[in-house]
Amino acid sequence: MTSQFTTDPAVLVLEDGSRHSGHAYGARGTTLGEVVFSTGMTGYQETLTDPSYAGQIVLQTAPHIGNTGMNAEDPESRRIWVAGYIVRDPSRIVSNWRADETLDDALVADEVIGISGIDTRAVTRNIRSAGSMRGGIFSGAAASLDPAEQLRLVQDAPQMAGQNLSASVSVGTAQVTAAVGTRIGNLAVLDLGVKQATILNLAARGFDVHVLPQDATIEDIRAIDPVAVFYSNGPGDPAASGDHVALLRAVLDQRLPFFGICFGNQLLGRALGLGTYKLPFGHRGINQPVVDKSTGRVEITSHNHGFAVDAPIDGTFDSPNGYGRVEVSHVGLNDNVVEGLRALDLPAFSVQYHPEAAAGPHDANYLFDRFADMVRAETGSSTDSVKDSE
Repeated sequence: MTSQFTTDPAVLVLEDGSRHSGHAYGARGTTLGEVVFSTGMTGYQETLTDPSYAGQIVLQTAPHIGNTGMNAEDPESRRIWVAGYIVRDPSRIVSNWRADETLDDALVADEVIGISGIDTRAVTRNIRSAGSMRGGIFSGAAASLDPAEQLRLVQDAPQMAGQNLSASVSVGTAQVTAAVGTRIGNLAVLDLGVKQATILNLAARGFDVHVLPQDATIEDIRAIDPVAVFYSNGPGDPAASGDHVALLRAVLDQRLPFFGICFGNQLLGRALGLGTYKLPFGHRGINQPVVDKSTGRVEITSHNHGFAVDAPIDGTFDSPNGYGRVEVSHVGLNDNVVEGLRALDLPAFSVQYHPEAAAGPHDANYLFDRFADMVRAETGSSTDSVKDSE
């Protein structure tokens, strides 16, 4: 299986005026978004299909991308979500027995505009120094636009701060995945950009997983008679998700056990009364070191976030919104960013990363077990046996 690349021109333009000329990759046209970099050396299919990347042009720091192609088994959602894609050296030959198509073909099918053949290290160093910034990829006829016009389009694009993108990635109607093994009960998952591996991990712990649209109400949640509530990962600024915070406060008020990951961690922080802020260039990749303060164990974890919770990392503190004592449970070792929260007087906790980590690593997978144990302890309910699936 091969993909024949052309030498059609393309250009990446950043809002600081820097320009990088390369070759068109994927679909042709114009795309705008926040340019971010991901440090994973593998797992590009999981990255591309992660809804958390909606609105972002993703740069892969690994220089060689696409050699294993794309397959129908590993997508994390129903489509590719990135606003654009930047790679240095796309593989011209797909060499994997599981591949169904080339990466280039998949990008074209989902109308994702990319660029290849540029110095991705230089772009990464610029973002690390100046912070994530808006950018645009221009290919096809758009590559010959006047440079001043290209820069104007980039600088007129919306900032990521202040954007609520949940509606663009969430399911429209509820979807249910049956429990595997010993059943605990119904779990309400608010879909803010949930990944398929997360759903499967929750079902494997005995939950009937009810994935609900992002505009679900507390009445919708109560209607499924849940034993717990889960908030997924997702794109956008947590400060622009007031309705999701209000819903979570209703969940906490009713003492329903809660677990949140990534965006869900930020929303738990805001529900508890804490602030959030934008990181200079965020954490994206599958090699981020985090310490679990309860055990002292260091985990290598999978991240994709540009915002973080503002909270003291040492000791306990009182929730400004009256939910009792809270502690920071996990801390990022690269920059001391809050990577997890635990309520001490409520059955609620969260982490700022991906414990499902479909592309690896799996150091944090125990968090799904911790959640299931918390729900069983809180509800004190008997479990129902269901047939194991293959």
